[in-house]
Amino acid sequence: MSQPRPKTRIQQKNQDAILEAALEVFSQAGFRGATLDQIADRAGLSKPNLLYYFPSKEAIHVQLIAGLLKVWLDPLRQLDPAGEPVEEILAYIRRKLELSRDFPRESRLFANEILQGAPRIQGPLHDELKPLVDDKAAVIAGWIAAGRLAPLDPHHLIFSIWATTQHYADFDVQVRAVLGPGHDPHTEAEPYLVALFRRALSPDATTHADIPVNSR
Repeated sequence: MSQPRPKTRIQQKNQDAILEAALEVFSQAGFRGATLDQIADRAGLSKPNLLYYFPSKEAIHVQLIAGLLKVWLDPLRQLDPAGEPVEEILAYIRRKLELSRDFPRESRLFANEILQGAPRIQGPLHDELKPLVDDKAAVIAGWIAAGRLAPLDPHHLIFSIWATTQHYADFDVQVRAVLGPGHDPHTEAEPYLVALFRRALSPDATTHADIPVNSR
């Protein structure tokens, strides 16, 4: 079977321009609100030229999401079972905040897809995201069983980290409106979230005696 011919420099440049334009349009308008005409216009290409590279809006969206999931899951993959539990989780929080700061459009793209019921990424959610989260939740459960972390439900701990870090990308306009000018939300959020989670993760039994734990 013959291998596909490598893209020329111009072809790669145009494809990259389309994906960059689509990321901007999808992150602002969502999948349903975005159109091929908007994407082509922002990419500086004609619609027929765009369709030479991607047969549909869905095809562009799928490629963006596939690349995004890899970026999005890498910080959790780096959680080291051999590391010091509290510091490993705090490092994960810092990595998620960095993603929120550096990839706000990607975060909003993912959030829009989830809010629509994730019709185009059900496969990756079940085949990639869930096994990884379950694996790292088991690591956290092992740390808890060994008395090295507070007795917190591992899955809901991960959900809480997602909620508090991705908020700064998905609700950036609201955060900046409330804080006012002269603030750097991500820089200010890091010490707060680190202190908050460090206290919550402390294995001090008296501090967390009343926190429910789902044994699963």
